[in-house]
Amino acid sequence: MTAPLLAVFTKNRLNPAYDAARGAADRVAAESGARTIHYVPATPDDVGEQKALVTEALAARPAGVVFNPTDDRLMEEDLARFAAAGIPVAVFINRMAGPALTFVGSDDVAIGHGVAKALIDGLGGKGRIVALDGTPTAPTARDRGKGLRQAVAGHPGIELLDARVGYLQRAPAREAMAELLAAHPRIDGVWTANDMMAFGAVDALAAAGRRAEVVGVNGLPEAIANIGRGTMLATADFSALNIAAIATRAVLRALRGEPVPREIMVPAALIDRRNVEQWTVPMADRPCPTWDEIVR
Repeated sequence: MTAPLLAVFTKNRLNPAYDAARGAADRVAAESGARTIHYVPATPDDVGEQKALVTEALAARPAGVVFNPTDDRLMEEDLARFAAAGIPVAVFINRMAGPALTFVGSDDVAIGHGVAKALIDGLGGKGRIVALDGTPTAPTARDRGKGLRQAVAGHPGIELLDARVGYLQRAPAREAMAELLAAHPRIDGVWTANDMMAFGAVDALAAAGRRAEVVGVNGLPEAIANIGRGTMLATADFSALNIAAIATRAVLRALRGEPVPREIMVPAALIDRRNVEQWTVPMADRPCPTWDEIVR
């Protein structure tokens, strides 16, 4: 029997979280004797390139697809193309409408709220903060921003001074943070929608000779190191590795005729100075969760 081919779509090669996702898909597929082929836009998060990659993938006739959309709305017609071809698709990280087998992700409103609460607590409930929001086309970014604003609304001692879009990448976030620092002589805390933007904020603070508490999301190794050295306060283990592993398992289960729920939520723990040591294991050495560990 020919090993089933799984097409795996991720948004870019800049974010180490997607490296972890691709590695998890490869490992889980190999466990079942399946093969993977990766489709990643050369231009990070480019919708047009991802659409072209869908056409390329359809020509390869994969048995299943693990799909992280660059845009949850503009890629709906492409999700429908897979469905029309009878190919099961597990959408992961960024939720989208359409005929998918399942969505695998985490509660991003709760994640955004959780890291915001860690920032607020770290400031003793008082201070001026700024936000680096993610790409508006990413549901994860929109929901995390919603969680931030809910947290701030519940703490009158915290002032959300300003916000910029950092596009979930380090360099744009560094530039956005430099603008915020130039505009505001006092910034006590920085909330960011992912670790890559947190790194950009840390870079900009260091360049300006300023100090502020910074929080992010993803639990990337550099974030773990930053927490250990005190240049970040907290992050969240929004684990692209775990999410992609379960999404890949979902597709393989469907190919075997086994049941798959329409939505699977993967837990995301807060990481701060109290528990950071347990997250120092390199991504490549972290185990992929089994189906039963996540789906109860």
